[in-house]
Amino acid sequence: MDHSGHDHAAHAHAMEGHEGHHMPGMDGPAKCSMNMLFTWDYQNVCVVFRQWQITSPLSLVVTLAAIVALVAGYEALREGIRRYETSVSQRVETSPRGILDGDDDHPETVAETTPFFLRPGQNKSEVARRAHVVKSVLYGLQNFYAFMIMLIFMTYNGWIMIAVSVGAGLGYLLFGSRTTAVKDTACH
Repeated sequence: MDHSGHDHAAHAHAMEGHEGHHMPGMDGPAKCSMNMLFTWDYQNVCVVFRQWQITSPLSLVVTLAAIVALVAGYEALREGIRRYETSVSQRVETSPRGILDGDDDHPETVAETTPFFLRPGQNKSEVARRAHVVKSVLYGLQNFYAFMIMLIFMTYNGWIMIAVSVGAGLGYLLFGSRTTAVKDTACH
């Protein structure tokens, strides 16, 4: 049979529309649905990753519980960072002054009044410098976490949006006793 007159480009173009779609009887997961408008439909919603796909009512419930826990965990992280900052402030205040801290005229006084286990690199400026590095890492982690929560919220799925809000409220209830309810970040 001669196929030289057959339009192969048209056949290839027609098949392009079927690639990546789940068709009945075919093996493989259904394609993730991405909504740009608010919806309550949960079928085939992927949460941030293709592997985190909601395909049934049970997977919806598990996903919602996981999101509540993740967002409450963000509030726990924020509280942990606040406690670390308080601890560091106390440590810096109780650290001995170093030569770099203004005792250039009497370096022997610093050596005499500083316990031996705090002398090497443990003066106020060193403690503050190291604490700032750790706080910078924690700040980056907190922002990454907040942006990931924002991406979860941006599925535009009503169930997921409610789970994010419930998780934030639960996290604040459990971990936010020392803070005001006013938000100080743009995301989450």
